[in-house]
Amino acid sequence: MRYEGTVYRPPSEAYSLIVQATIGCSHNRCTFCSMYKDKKFRIRPLEEIIKDLMIGRQSYKNIKRIFIADGDGLIMKMDYLRKILRAIKELFPECERVGIYGSPRSILGKSKDELLELKDLGLGIIYLGVESGSDKILNKIKKGVTSTEMILAGERVVEAGIKLSVTLISGIGGKELSQEHAIESARVMNEMNPDYIGLLTLLVNEGTELYDEVQSGKFHLLTPEEVLIETRQLVNRLEVDNCIFRSNHASNYVALGGTLKEDKDLILAQIDEGLKLEGLEEGEIFRRL
Repeated sequence: MRYEGTVYRPPSEAYSLIVQATIGCSHNRCTFCSMYKDKKFRIRPLEEIIKDLMIGRQSYKNIKRIFIADGDGLIMKMDYLRKILRAIKELFPECERVGIYGSPRSILGKSKDELLELKDLGLGIIYLGVESGSDKILNKIKKGVTSTEMILAGERVVEAGIKLSVTLISGIGGKELSQEHAIESARVMNEMNPDYIGLLTLLVNEGTELYDEVQSGKFHLLTPEEVLIETRQLVNRLEVDNCIFRSNHASNYVALGGTLKEDKDLILAQIDEGLKLEGLEEGEIFRRL
């Protein structure tokens, strides 16, 4: 396969064929994010994308899942997306699911009928980086959208029958906005009712605006214990149905998992056990980085 720069994908796409339809991220201004900084966003020519699909077909006998990269592939025009998805259907009849990153604006840029059409063409899951449900935090991290836009985008995906996987970031509000982050993120999740919630823990990378804020003392990171307390506040307020909850990324201090609502007590118990871990204050030893 032909890739430009570092290619990122959701953890659940680990065994997927990854096809780079866009280069970089259409927004690329978030203060915490170091991804795609070496790329200027562009959409690859359609013939290149189709050629890569053909290379994939020649290279692999059985492809169950395909992920359309890079960041915010859903921003492509419908004509592009139609042709890509039709090519996948033709070349990979055995493919069970196609996934893609979508920003709130690229989702809202598609009508409900267009999303329904994409579903019929094989688009099975959209990954949406919510990060936080707090408007204060979304503004601080320069996400470029409001919580209301997040909710509308999530609802549009769910209504179209496409699986919705969202990510939140523990600690993204720092010490000052930790409780607001938990409360407002739960509110947004409850209104969206996504199929999957993935909870990451903030990692501060050199070269980002957030790194500079931490170094200058403007942003105060949570301790591992405070991250778990924040997570408990979030989970305790979640009222979503048949939603798979995971907090088992390498960035997390304690691995959590279950299906909400039925496993809420189990997840809260897992958090409580994590709070009792000896050496939790030495948090980095618990991260699998």
